[in-house]
Amino acid sequence: MLIKKIAPGFLLSFVIALVSYALNVFVFKTLGAATIAILLGILLGNIYFKQAVLFDGTAWSEKKLLEFSVMFLGATVTFQTIEKLGWNGVFFIIVQMLLTIVFVLFIGKRLGFSKNVAQLMAAGNAVCGSSAIAAVAPVITAEDKEKRTAITMVNIMGTLLMLSLPALGTFIFGHSDLLRGALIGGTVQSVGQVVASATMVNTGTTTLATLFKIMRIIMLVFVVLYFGYSHRKALKNENDEKEIKIQRHSFLPWYVIGFVILCTLDTFVHFVPQVSGLAHFLSTWCETTALAAIGLRLNLLEFVKAGKKLLLYGLSTVVFQVIVAVILIEFLLK
Repeated sequence: MLIKKIAPGFLLSFVIALVSYALNVFVFKTLGAATIAILLGILLGNIYFKQAVLFDGTAWSEKKLLEFSVMFLGATVTFQTIEKLGWNGVFFIIVQMLLTIVFVLFIGKRLGFSKNVAQLMAAGNAVCGSSAIAAVAPVITAEDKEKRTAITMVNIMGTLLMLSLPALGTFIFGHSDLLRGALIGGTVQSVGQVVASATMVNTGTTTLATLFKIMRIIMLVFVVLYFGYSHRKALKNENDEKEIKIQRHSFLPWYVIGFVILCTLDTFVHFVPQVSGLAHFLSTWCETTALAAIGLRLNLLEFVKAGKKLLLYGLSTVVFQVIVAVILIEFLLK
């Protein structure tokens, strides 16, 4: 019965993911299938696919597939990244992430966005885009509408960075693969966008950008713990402690625990390339299909109503990230 209910929406989301992959390979070769999927989903969902029969499947795809994407991501990273980057590289990522989170929370509050939206935007921009938003959303009890808004904005701004940083990095840092890799890997939102952006430069930059990005992904669990702690503390201030119902996922969602377990196993056991490759494949397709579903469920009119404020929020965030990254790279890595 459940399969019949979710099948129409899931299959539509998956078809859009397939079409997005084809468009990325043959038409928009640098945009990324995930970005195309959410944009195509928004277009189709607001023009034609509004049938009630699709709702259960797109809701399931939006929630569950992003969760699986986060978990599978753990099998693609190891703690050895810390050694490869050196302490200056690690320090650069930590400071970059901390400053991004502080700035995004501050600007979100000043612009009048809800605390949940600001926290989701902070996590998405600081860590790894949609995956980080999916990981943080349950520990702060964010609404689906808030999650959808943050994911859409983070992906749009990530695309802007993805396309602009190869030229900007070369202009500022010349032909240094390390410095260009640090700029791209330290700021661009999703894993796919980092790889796509760095590939526009060269193989050396791609390798280093990926290492910096992996370091950010490793920090995901600490970001989730921080926002979960912050949310529980806020609840305690609002209610008597006895009245607070601690939800099962209020510490760490199951898929973040899965992420940590797979990452730890990969660090000490070292998965063979076929296993890591399969995990990367599954994570990518889960994310792309989920983003297609998010696009299908996004009410474009409501999104546009946020208009200037939301655009200002996104643009100020990416400008801040790039400026801070350039300054930190000059002091720590040059």
